[in-house]
Amino acid sequence: MNKEIHQLQPERLWHCFFEICKIPRPSKREEKIAAYISEFAAKHKLDCKIDEAGNVLIRKPATSGYEKRRGVILQSHLDMVCEKNSDTIHDFDKDPILPWIDGNWVKAKGTTLGADDGIGIAATLAILEAEDIPHGPLEALFTMDEETGLTGAFALKPGQLEGRILLNLDSEDEGQLFIGCAGGKDTVATMSIETDEVPAGHVAYKASLTGLKGGHSGDDINKGLGNAVKLMNRFLWNASATFEIALADFNAGNLRNALAREAFAVFTVHPDNLKALIEYSEMFFTDLKGELHVTEPDILFVMEPAAIPEQVLTSALQADLLDALYACPHGVIAMSREIPDFVETSTNLASVKFNEKKILITTSQRSSVESSKKDVADMVASVFYLMQADVEHSSGYPGWKPNPDSEVLRISVEAYRKLFSQEPQVLAIHAGLECGLVGAIYPGMDMVSFGPTIKGAHSPDERLDIPSTVKFWELTLEVLKNI
Repeated sequence: MNKEIHQLQPERLWHCFFEICKIPRPSKREEKIAAYISEFAAKHKLDCKIDEAGNVLIRKPATSGYEKRRGVILQSHLDMVCEKNSDTIHDFDKDPILPWIDGNWVKAKGTTLGADDGIGIAATLAILEAEDIPHGPLEALFTMDEETGLTGAFALKPGQLEGRILLNLDSEDEGQLFIGCAGGKDTVATMSIETDEVPAGHVAYKASLTGLKGGHSGDDINKGLGNAVKLMNRFLWNASATFEIALADFNAGNLRNALAREAFAVFTVHPDNLKALIEYSEMFFTDLKGELHVTEPDILFVMEPAAIPEQVLTSALQADLLDALYACPHGVIAMSREIPDFVETSTNLASVKFNEKKILITTSQRSSVESSKKDVADMVASVFYLMQADVEHSSGYPGWKPNPDSEVLRISVEAYRKLFSQEPQVLAIHAGLECGLVGAIYPGMDMVSFGPTIKGAHSPDERLDIPSTVKFWELTLEVLKNI
């Protein structure tokens, strides 16, 4: 951690954030951060409860003079997306995140930073421990497993929360106040691996596609970024048709809610076709650089000799797989007809994984229109039904319907105006937020979501803007003071 880290202001907020960076908190394995927050509550003599799902709820009485104010819930999630560069050695179950400052940004060394939603946790803890911040009765809700299933929010029950105003501290664009979000679901295809012997006389090669930015499958789906699954499959599809390669392994992407950044494939080819294949690979890389030079300037495609695999896919399965991945939609499906420049429906081809017995293809769909969410999920499923794959849909999660007449929105707009002498944008977001589930369990909950500027979330390029974090902190305190 470089020295400038300890000089950031406000000191209370940044201290909490950098303490959180030391604590491993992968999705579904948040026990260490939950224990830390429970100990924090005990240290500050605050009421703390942990429910059956592992959600942590802390209550803090109102400050003097604010006892008659309405109760407010500060809400953030405990887990973080755990992505790292392929050349980075890091164990997310044991190792701390290593933040450093680069100009106006806080970044991590080769991994996701976890500002999504570590900065929301940090702001909440800083408020809970403070004795000089005015507020009414406070509840701090820290939910489990937001990133891979929203299981913590799904497990909330009526009666757990007393307040009826909620500040969700999990947005990623300073100056924007969110009052609605997309719903989402996953569509996963699996098929049995069928193999043949490596064709006689073949040599083996490994293709690697790296250097893509990746990012959030909701926030970044419309930014023209490359998808490593689609790009590698494009190469393999053409190489299979023209040079008769035999595919042994295809490993691309990782998380359902992240854009695929890297892809690797192992295949064999007859030496008679090798020279032409190498020439094609060079032309392919040149084409990619030409197509993506604006959004993906660091893209890299390499083909190099590899050890002969034990087996390769049958030609029929290889053809079906590559055809299906080529046909599978990825990206924006529809823009909103009501909100300018707002993505209404999208789908993310997130990953392809081979293991000894199965091929697993993971996709995720988002839409602010429930019927469109189902439609695009069915569209993706139909592609994989054509290759006789088994397809399963997750139960999904609901969207959050905007309420432009929200009182907490009015308070937040006025606070932003007062602090910064400019108008905030009031928007819906294409990413998923837990507000949709909270609203389903607590009808009438008045909610708004905001946060600092975070770029590259869900990728090792994740970075947190320092000046916007200061504004986020000031806005949170001003809103609390005026509820």
